[in-house]
Amino acid sequence: MSKEQIRHLVEKSVHEDGLMDTGVAGVKLFRASDPVPCAPAVYEPSVIAIVNGVKEAVLDGKRYVYDSSQYMCCPISMPVEAGTPAASRETPLLGIYISLDTRVMTELAIELESVAGASRMQNDPAIPQGFTLARWDDGFTEALLRLLQLSQSPADMTVLGEGRLRELYYAILKGDAGSAARRAFGVGNEIARAIRYLSTRLSEPVTIEEIADQAGMSRAVFHRKFRQATTMSPLQFVKAMRLNHAAMKIAGGKTVNEAALDVGYVSSSQFSREFKRMYGQSPRQWGQAAHPSARLA
Repeated sequence: MSKEQIRHLVEKSVHEDGLMDTGVAGVKLFRASDPVPCAPAVYEPSVIAIVNGVKEAVLDGKRYVYDSSQYMCCPISMPVEAGTPAASRETPLLGIYISLDTRVMTELAIELESVAGASRMQNDPAIPQGFTLARWDDGFTEALLRLLQLSQSPADMTVLGEGRLRELYYAILKGDAGSAARRAFGVGNEIARAIRYLSTRLSEPVTIEEIADQAGMSRAVFHRKFRQATTMSPLQFVKAMRLNHAAMKIAGGKTVNEAALDVGYVSSSQFSREFKRMYGQSPRQWGQAAHPSARLA
């Protein structure tokens, strides 16, 4: 019943395609009623919960399809392809986008680990991936409903919004996506810290040794753990992040040269070659196609 209430709240609030602010920082509702093929995007740390329709994402060649039975949790920045190929006027995609605030998630993850026992996580050799699908459990569903119900009162939203969002974060940390989220924000978050470091320096030349140093690891150990967390090698990840950011910038109206420079390419010809190799189109062809999914991932 709670999930139906959530769907009703979203349907009642969003009448046009696009993103809509809820009044709580980082929480948005969205609607898409036209099919959009998967296109390059960058998922920042976030959760996406679908209440109607189906959404798709492709990470390193693996396709993830999710609907109202699972929510998507991406606790670290990831280069993906995302779209809404099945959306239609009859069956629009409806959902909630929740940005994961690093400070609050870190506080909660460390507090949760201190209660549950951080040693258990530190001794676990598995590195949860930076992209996962999680079951809508009772904790997540009830917390999300309580957060969205605040939209009925601006005063409640202002006074209680931050606390209800914190409650939702806690439900995520305790749910099926909790292992990946705790690893990204709590004890043992070396790979996540390295990715945050990299994400702020896409326009600069950065070596793998430099990123490994940020994680406090040797190059070999860093390479192995990075691939476990992201499914890609560090070099593949850097290239995908730069090209996906560039694709989004071009779709947003920047020129090919501007986009190339913004993500650290000095040679426009090299940028064009690598872009076409990854996406099957030249940057100019990509811009002319005006991919909407690069703006609404």
